[in-house]
Amino acid sequence: MKHIAILHGRERTFPEAFCAEINRRNLGVTATEARIGYATTDLHRVYDVIVDRISHEVPFYQTWLKQQALEGAFVVNNPFWKLADDKYFGTVLAARLGVAVPKSILLPQREYLEDITAASLSNMLLTNWEEVGAFTGWPCYLKPAHGGGWKSVFKCDSMETLLHNYNRSGTQLMMLQEGIVWDAYARLICIGKKNIRIAPWNPDMAHHERYTKADFNYGPELEALMIRQGQLLNEALGYDMNTVEFAVRDGIPYAIDFMNTAPDFDRNSLTGDSFDWVVKAMADLCIECALKPGESQLPKRCTDML
Repeated sequence: MKHIAILHGRERTFPEAFCAEINRRNLGVTATEARIGYATTDLHRVYDVIVDRISHEVPFYQTWLKQQALEGAFVVNNPFWKLADDKYFGTVLAARLGVAVPKSILLPQREYLEDITAASLSNMLLTNWEEVGAFTGWPCYLKPAHGGGWKSVFKCDSMETLLHNYNRSGTQLMMLQEGIVWDAYARLICIGKKNIRIAPWNPDMAHHERYTKADFNYGPELEALMIRQGQLLNEALGYDMNTVEFAVRDGIPYAIDFMNTAPDFDRNSLTGDSFDWVVKAMADLCIECALKPGESQLPKRCTDML
């Protein structure tokens, strides 16, 4: 019997439906919520596949998942890849891959840990804010390079609002992006790197209405382009569970947010059809990974030595 576990926080609708979908198939694979105490150096593999929905907020889980991967568990998403990424790096990577992205700037932190003094930052130049504003133009968006869920994201219409929000960012590493005035918006739900469902999505609506009140017609050519680029980004990032957001301006899809390693899968957010699709697609992926283990997720330097 193979064992799949889902590691999650406060969400309930997706974990319950996911486990029920796997268990009802009766394929020699069981699914359950993960149960974790403390970790020891002689801890062996507990589950064959682990779906990670919460480690980005709980550092203990991050290290536990890396140990489970070392012991041969398949983790969705790969804990070594996701911990190495940030949204600014992803934006630079996407641009190198030929995907359109907003003009972006990585900003020095506003504040640092207590032991960091002016002498510690002797290599750092002062930020020329006039150059920053001229590069992105107005409006622009200030957001964390490490973050998600639209937390600490600020629309800035002027230098005054930019500096006001930046000065409140504390020790967060922030980036600034050109505001794309879009004609249409899409969120691609991505499972297993290549399996993609395009969902019309409107970020200007209230959270619970973003799927249900979006009404965009992309056309077959634009849909095919967004799917190809979504697959390309997932392959490059190594993500098997992700959402990729495109803002479409003058027929060009701009990748806005595409590093969502624990995307919103709640039944109350997704439309009914999309929720059912996600549950089935994730069950298919995890059962396949449990029954047909693939390559190790460890960094090459580890696999070469073990």
